[in-house]
Amino acid sequence: MTQSPDPYASAVAETTQIAQRLIRFDTQNWGEGKANPELEATEWIAAQLAEVGLESTIKESEPGRASLVARIPGTDPDAGALVVHGHTDVVPADESEWSVDPFGGVIKDGLLWGRGAVDMKNMDAMIISSVRDMLRKGLRPRRDLIIAFFADEEAGGGYGAGWMVENHPELFDGATEAISEVGGYSTTIRGQRVYLVQTAEKGLAWLRLLAHGTAGHGSMVNEDNPITRLAGAIARIGAHEWPEDMPQSTRDLLEGVSEITGIPFTAETTEELISELGTVSRFVGPTLRNTSNPTILQAGYKHNVIPATAQAFVDCRVLPGQFEDVMLTIKELVGEGIDVEPVTVGDAVESPFSGRLVDTMQACLLDADPGAKVLPHTMSGGTDNKSLARLGIVGYGFAPLQLTDDLDFAAMFHGKDERVALSSLDFGTRVLSRFMLEA
Repeated sequence: MTQSPDPYASAVAETTQIAQRLIRFDTQNWGEGKANPELEATEWIAAQLAEVGLESTIKESEPGRASLVARIPGTDPDAGALVVHGHTDVVPADESEWSVDPFGGVIKDGLLWGRGAVDMKNMDAMIISSVRDMLRKGLRPRRDLIIAFFADEEAGGGYGAGWMVENHPELFDGATEAISEVGGYSTTIRGQRVYLVQTAEKGLAWLRLLAHGTAGHGSMVNEDNPITRLAGAIARIGAHEWPEDMPQSTRDLLEGVSEITGIPFTAETTEELISELGTVSRFVGPTLRNTSNPTILQAGYKHNVIPATAQAFVDCRVLPGQFEDVMLTIKELVGEGIDVEPVTVGDAVESPFSGRLVDTMQACLLDADPGAKVLPHTMSGGTDNKSLARLGIVGYGFAPLQLTDDLDFAAMFHGKDERVALSSLDFGTRVLSRFMLEA
């Protein structure tokens, strides 16, 4: 019997090569405006799209901090446009901690290694190869596709998606839904492969605490020391136990895990059900409650001088609808003499696990992997879907990957020796290529 040709073979053939090239652009982002600019990578992407006849618009929020948008017309003029977006910046990588060059795009042991191999130059490459294949074949998607690659996602999007939404909303006219990273990947539960589509993500509140006091000599008695005041506040925030309050998508996920395992879903079995997810449990556990983690302390300039101020930074991740309550609690924990200033804020995102878009996600995944199951999940971190939500665009995480069970996927995000299996990229390209045509 003659085997049918793979309709996505040409797209699959390009993905790894494109991902390698993207990793070799050093686009590290340290935050607070310090980054290796994304412009060179963005212009390279524009050239790949132009080669197949798709023109792009590039906007710079600051010199070099570049984002790209392109639009592919669909066949159904009544269907809202779908934003398919990625980001080109990556978190920093300390080469001394890696076993390979983090910006080498190395292929070893059937895996692609490098900063961005998972977060998220892998999906960037799948998007680019899928678009190139679609346009080379003269195919048109059902609905308009707005292809976007943003700067600065790793620092909250102030120079990227957030800036684009504020300054160039016209580039997203007619868009109703969006897909991006951290969803559509697989895990295995007692032999059953399950794909997790991200339908919600916690809100973001990066806070700066500024403590005030009285400067003085380090040898004197000082009952108005801002470092002492700040240390107490940070200790209270770090030790605070936030009450459990499970979002709907996490509840739906655990109900699905209960079905697969036979473990009843009750308040007493929540942790047991989460543990069935293996390494992915590190994504799910933090979605049961709000979190507040002190991350930076800064104070003083000389050993024998008490400074007049001290500051700290706190990373809060907030469940949907609870931002005001969390801010009130933080201010109560901080107490007098300390200002609480939001540095970067992003609303929580909640989207339904239903409708044509989700149905198409499920169909594309299950046709590629018959016998699998698809469940929703909440993301404990955040994506540029937060910025697009300000335009009324409903966002999902759908970067499809069939993962190998020996890879700790959660550890790859911002971790050393970040890597992804080439077979996962092949699978994702096939699924994403079909999805973009049919969504």
